[in-house]
Amino acid sequence: MTDVATQAAVSQSTVSLVLNGMTGTQLSDETRARVLRVAAELGYRLPDRRGTAAAAGRRGKTRMAATSTPLILYLVDEVSTSPHPVLSIDGAKDEAWNQGALVAVFATRSNAGIEAAVLSTMLANPALIGVIYSTIFTRQVSVPPQLGRVPTVLLNCSEAEPASGGEPRFSSVEPSEVLGGFVATECLLDAGHRRIAFINGEPWMDAARDRLKGYRRALASADIAYDAALVREGDWQVASGHDLTLSLMKQPKPPTAVFCANDLMAVGCLEALRQLGKQVPHDVAVIGYDDQEIARHTSPPLTTLVLPNYEMGRLAVEMLLAQVAAPDGRRRRVKVDGRLVPRQTVG
Repeated sequence: MTDVATQAAVSQSTVSLVLNGMTGTQLSDETRARVLRVAAELGYRLPDRRGTAAAAGRRGKTRMAATSTPLILYLVDEVSTSPHPVLSIDGAKDEAWNQGALVAVFATRSNAGIEAAVLSTMLANPALIGVIYSTIFTRQVSVPPQLGRVPTVLLNCSEAEPASGGEPRFSSVEPSEVLGGFVATECLLDAGHRRIAFINGEPWMDAARDRLKGYRRALASADIAYDAALVREGDWQVASGHDLTLSLMKQPKPPTAVFCANDLMAVGCLEALRQLGKQVPHDVAVIGYDDQEIARHTSPPLTTLVLPNYEMGRLAVEMLLAQVAAPDGRRRRVKVDGRLVPRQTVG
């Protein structure tokens, strides 16, 4: 689905809407036709798996009534204006529907009272077959004790690893952020750059820490010493990318490439370089992270990495249904890789 979105020059959500035949949206006939044409060229086929979830529920001996559509509770702490949680929800809803189930989404805003009320109500629903417990930021969580009694998969979060090093209590799906940082930096190294700056997000966030680890590992793999003077901490917003790029370029030996830990800071970076009269990628290369919609429309279009939210949501449902069907199966902590999207900001 990601490949279809890239070649059709649309978002993953648009591909999902078209391939699932959703009506009532503001998509043009031309867009629908282009997505279907690219999907056909790539050999993409939407699977017809209706009823799979119901069968899994019966095998798992759930309380589901025979005539009910299986229901999955998607409990998330926040759904903001960021596209990331929305894409995860889309992936979960699409996979559930393909397998004969529905997803009910509740955002708690980290309010313990709301979370308890939702769990009390939904766990009493005889159609409920399992829970996806999600967070907007990748982090460790304390899972509500009620979820120990129902099939549950953690999405974009995990429990602290057992002290004994044994199997986790809950399966989880998270982005492979260390690898993402490595791949982004390696892309710049492969383009011949040796003085590579890194504009990171807020250091208290797991994503920022892990992307920095990936950056450092890629440098080490190329026998390049880590230089703290080339690293800045931003706040994920355009303004910080702009201001921190200006500070980096004031150095006596400025970087020839900048890795920004998200696309919004990369937008600010590109604007700062334009103000300085620098040509991208001829004078300075830039790479972002997330593959937000804006990355296609910068000047030049931004090379970036996909943050695989849609695939994570889809995989969380797949793992949950496998657990419903085989309750004693092994619990897994899965890391999902993000794909490099080459555009025109890296030579």
